[in-house]
Amino acid sequence: MPPGKSAGVTAPPPPLTRRQILLTFGGLMLGILLSSLDQTIVATALPTIVSDLGGLDRLAWVTTAYTLAMAISTPVYGKLGDIFGRKYLFQTAICVFLAGSVLCGVAGSMTALIAFRALQGLGAGGLMSNAQAIVGDLVPPAERGRYQGLIGSVIALSSVSGPLLGGLITEQLSWRWVFYVNVPLGAVALVVTSFVLRPPTQRRERKPLDFLGGLLLAGGTAALILCTTWGGTTYPWLSAPIVILAVCAVGLLGLFVFAETRAADPLVPLHLLSRNAVVRIACPLTLVTGCLFVGMGTFLPMYEQIVHGRGPTASGLLLAPMLLSMLVCSTVCGRIITRIGKYKRFPVGGTLLAAVGLALLTTLGVASPYWRLLIALVVLGLGLGTIGPVTTLAVQNAVEHRDLGVATALNSFSRSIGSSFGVAILGAVFTHRLAAGLPDSAADALGGDHSSLTRDRIDALPPDAHAAVLSTFADALSWVFATGVPVALIGFVLALSLRELPLRRGASPVAPASASADARSARKP
Repeated sequence: MPPGKSAGVTAPPPPLTRRQILLTFGGLMLGILLSSLDQTIVATALPTIVSDLGGLDRLAWVTTAYTLAMAISTPVYGKLGDIFGRKYLFQTAICVFLAGSVLCGVAGSMTALIAFRALQGLGAGGLMSNAQAIVGDLVPPAERGRYQGLIGSVIALSSVSGPLLGGLITEQLSWRWVFYVNVPLGAVALVVTSFVLRPPTQRRERKPLDFLGGLLLAGGTAALILCTTWGGTTYPWLSAPIVILAVCAVGLLGLFVFAETRAADPLVPLHLLSRNAVVRIACPLTLVTGCLFVGMGTFLPMYEQIVHGRGPTASGLLLAPMLLSMLVCSTVCGRIITRIGKYKRFPVGGTLLAAVGLALLTTLGVASPYWRLLIALVVLGLGLGTIGPVTTLAVQNAVEHRDLGVATALNSFSRSIGSSFGVAILGAVFTHRLAAGLPDSAADALGGDHSSLTRDRIDALPPDAHAAVLSTFADALSWVFATGVPVALIGFVLALSLRELPLRRGASPVAPASASADARSARKP
């Protein structure tokens, strides 16, 4: 080995001009936009897809296949990026994603669409985590806050506006264009990163890839996501399929942890969680944020569509205040973090604001004026936008450069798992309260089936049953928002426990080796 080149060391990236960084960042943002947008943009096109392709019994798999493939592939991309370099891996992920998008657009059956959505998800898993890791390669932590703020803004924009865009594209063009629209965006990202991005030179000692760890993590993650996705909807929570999936998830993930302690170069180095206090707290905080963000993105449109009778497009527009407050707050907080070099205060305040916003949402009823919803949405958006720029920045600042990709991927993986948990937990609360709260007369009028309520179906009910169903629906949603309050407070406790390390100004971070070292660094002025 040449002098000065030791195993496990990555050379710092070649210097880029500010213009090159901005151009590169624009291409990376497009990759993040593609990955995040496709988690939500398909939702409003699903009824049209079913009417065209059939396969109503497999409809949920259009979303599940994408989410599952994305979650499984994210840690793998992170590790491969640390070993082989991130530029070409990022571009490969774009190509896989675009191939899946085109194939989804031409799919002639529901089975084919599901398979191609899984291919899309395999590409998406490398877009989010690799893009954020590349930002970590190019920009030192002390200056990274402004970029993480913009990334948080893009994620917020795509997640909230996805259903609105999906509805508009489906109405004006075709559901197939929901997938085709990815092609020009991805092509621009490919061109920009090809000509501008110069990756750091990898100098890692090559060790056998951790195939066993990858298989165990994939199997455990798949079982966990299917358990939370199907539980309480496709199957009862205590039914045999859900219990078997839960046992498989626990068993496979337990074997994964054991296998990682024996691997020569583990897929997820366990020291990131066992000895790094920042990663150990930031990843659960990201999970909580994902739980709240996706959960509210799912149930807030339901309030507008069912309780107030507005269409998908109108309900999306009425949620714009939350989107705007998140965009502004995420961007401003990122810039402030860059200026002052401190980040802990933002998730602490953000989780409290989120709890207040959720508490305000619990007061909404059938006759509540829009201004009350407006205030709650703005407060909730400010809270979630304040948390967004911090967790990835804190994780990247706390790890060695050789682990930058896998640590960033672990944080993104936590967000995906949190999203799955959020929809499952809040969905279970909603379904239980709706079933328990319906008067017998309203339940009889619905024929005992309340699992697929629409406003048209409610409007066809007799006046007494109509009023009872709307009131019960609004009450069930209030319970959903109330359940989010303790989840946000758990995030508050985690944020208080987050260690604040000084943001480095060098390009090659060296993380403390233990929690005690973290503490010593945190006490430095």
